[in-house]
Amino acid sequence: MINEQTLSTNIEPILVTPFPSFILLPNGTIVKGNFHHFDYSEDETKELKENPVYNTLFSEVSNEIVESILTSTVALCLHHIPILMKGEASKICTVYTKPILFENKEAIFILCVPNEEMRLVDDEMQHLIDLKSGIQQSFMTVTLDQDGFIIQTNQQFLKASHWTPKRVLGKTFWQLFPNNGDSEKVALEIWKTVQSGQIWQGDVEKVTKDDEHYWVHLTAIPMLGPAPELNQYFLIERNITKEKAIQFQLEKIAYIDTETGLMNVHRLAQVIDEMIQEDRHFSFVYLSIDKFYTIKDLHDDCAEKSLIMEFTKRLKMYFQDSTMARINENDFVVITPLPEWFTQGFLSYLQQNPIYNGNVAVPLSVSGGITRYPEDQLTFTHLMKASLASITSVRNAGGDRIVSLSKSSHVTLNRNSIIEKRLLLALDQKNLHVLYQPQLDVKTGKFTGVEALVRWDDEEIGVVSPDELIPIAEETGLINNIGSFMLEKACEQAVLWKKAGHNIKVSINSSVREFRDKNMAKSILATLERTGCPANLLQIEITEKFALEAEAETSIIKQMRTLENEGIVFALDDFGTGYGSFRYMQLLPISILKIDQTFIRSLKFEKTQQLVNGMVQLGKSMNLTVVAEGVETEEQKDFLTNIGCDILQGYFISKPSSSNGISSLLV
Repeated sequence: MINEQTLSTNIEPILVTPFPSFILLPNGTIVKGNFHHFDYSEDETKELKENPVYNTLFSEVSNEIVESILTSTVALCLHHIPILMKGEASKICTVYTKPILFENKEAIFILCVPNEEMRLVDDEMQHLIDLKSGIQQSFMTVTLDQDGFIIQTNQQFLKASHWTPKRVLGKTFWQLFPNNGDSEKVALEIWKTVQSGQIWQGDVEKVTKDDEHYWVHLTAIPMLGPAPELNQYFLIERNITKEKAIQFQLEKIAYIDTETGLMNVHRLAQVIDEMIQEDRHFSFVYLSIDKFYTIKDLHDDCAEKSLIMEFTKRLKMYFQDSTMARINENDFVVITPLPEWFTQGFLSYLQQNPIYNGNVAVPLSVSGGITRYPEDQLTFTHLMKASLASITSVRNAGGDRIVSLSKSSHVTLNRNSIIEKRLLLALDQKNLHVLYQPQLDVKTGKFTGVEALVRWDDEEIGVVSPDELIPIAEETGLINNIGSFMLEKACEQAVLWKKAGHNIKVSINSSVREFRDKNMAKSILATLERTGCPANLLQIEITEKFALEAEAETSIIKQMRTLENEGIVFALDDFGTGYGSFRYMQLLPISILKIDQTFIRSLKFEKTQQLVNGMVQLGKSMNLTVVAEGVETEEQKDFLTNIGCDILQGYFISKPSSSNGISSLLV
C-alpha cells in the first residue's frame, strides 16, 4: 500500500497548471485532465478517457516506460517522451509523475512540459535536445535496445512503414528488412558495425508491415551506455524510394540494350568484374555476325531488326541459363560455364534453325572467339582483347568458326598487357633511353647524321623491342609521350654534339597520331627553342602509311609545311613496303627517301637489285636524298655506292650505340 501521508488529495490546484496535466489510474485509464494545451475538444477528451493511455497519449512510448509510470511508488522525471497530439502529431515533452490519492483510490498525477516551452540551464544539453527534436521532426527514427529490439519510433517512421506503435514495439531490427539473402547480409553488416561502436551509413531496402518494399538512406548510430546491457542504437532514415525508382530507370536505360533486352557492354563489364571478385570460372564467348552491313544493305530496316531479334532468340534458346550481352550492332557476348565443344555447336544449331526473311533463309555466318577465365585472361579488358584477336584470326581464315586462341597467343597478349602497365611506369620514372645509329655519307665518308632509336630494358619483363613497344604505344595513346621524350633527347644531344664541333643531324620517328594534334608543330618548335637546337639539325621520319593518311588531312600537311619553313627536314621511312603512291610525294614536304632494309637484305637477287636501283633513280629524279637502311655486308655497301645511293645505315656501318659511343666515332 502507498503511504497516504505522501499522497496529495487536493487535486484541483494541481490540475490548474500552464501545461497539460492529467490523472491516471494504475490500469492506464485517464480519470481527469487538463488537455487544452493538446488541442483536444470536450468530446475528444471523453474519448481519451475511454481508452488506456498507452493506446492514446502514450502510444509512441515504449511499454517498459509506461509500465514504470503506472507502477512507480515514487515521483519520476522522464525526458524526451513523445506525447500523441490531436491529428496523430506528437510533441516531445519532459514528463513529471507522482503517486497520489484520487477519490480515495491510488492514482498517478502526470505533468507534461513540452520541450519547446522550456530551456535548460545547460546550453550544451539544450542544443542536444534541439538537435534530437529537429531530427525527430525531419526524419524517420527508430531506437533499438542492446539486443536489436525496437523500443521507440517516431510518427514519420510509423507513417512510412504502416506500423502502429503497439504492433512495432518489441519487433526485431531484422524484421524491418526484406526476407532475402542480400538484405540479410546488409542487415548483418549494419548490426555488426554499430555493435562495434561505429556509425553505419548507406542506402538500404526495407519492407512495410504490408510487405511493400521501400528505400531509405540510413544512418545507424550506436549510443553506448555505462554497461553493455544499457547500449542503444539510433536509426535515422530518409525515404528515397522515388529517387531510387528514377535511378533504377536510368540504370536500365544505361545498361540495357533496348532492342534485345540484353545487357550492354557497360553492364557486362560490371558483371564480369563481380564474377572475377567471386573467383568464378567461366568462358567468355564473343560472337560476331559476319558481313552484317552487307546483309543490312540487302534488306530493309524491318528485316534488319527482325534479324537481330531472331538471332537473339536463338542465342537464348541455345545458351540457356547463361549471361548474355549485346556489345554493338552485330556483336554479342555469352558468359557460360559450358564446354568449348558445346559452344562451337551453336553454328550447327543456326544451320538447323535458319533465320528467314519472308520465305528466304538469310545466309548467316558467325565468327567467334572463346576465352576462359582464369586460364587464359584475368580482366574484362583482356578478355575482350583476346576475343577480338580470335575473331580477327577466324575472319582472316574465311570466317564462320568459333575458336580459342593458342596458348602462345595468350602468352603474347598477356605480355602486351604487362607492357602497357609497365610502360606508364617507365615514362613516369624516365626508364626509357635512346641509342643512335650513325648514317654514313657515301661521298665524304663521314658520319653526317644519326637515327635516334628508343630502347627499354625493364627490370620485370626484360628487353622490349621497338617492334613490340611502338604498336602498343600507338594503341594506348602513349606514343605521344614517347614522341615527346625522343624529341627532347634528340634535340639535347644534337646541341651537345654541335658544341663539340660536330653538325650531326638527328632523325626521330613520328606517327600520324601525333600530327593529328593541331599543336604538334608548335610543340616541336617550342622544344627546339627550349633546348637551343637549330632546326636544321632535326629530321623527322614518317612511314608510307603516315604519308597516305596525311595526304587526306590538310591540317597535317599545313603543320609539316610550317616545320619545313623553319628548316626541319622530313624523311620517308621504309620506302617500298607500304602503299605505293606518288601523289603524297608531290603533296608532302619530303626531302629524304629511305629504302627499307628488307630490300637491302635481298640484294643477292638480280630482280631486287633492279628494284633497288629503280628506287634510287626515282629518288634522284625527284631531287631527294636516298638513304639505304639495313646495310650488313661489304657487297651491299659496294652495290649501293655504285648505283648512287647517298647515305648508308646499318650494322656494317655501325650498330646503334649510346651518345658516348657515337661521340668516339666522330673524333
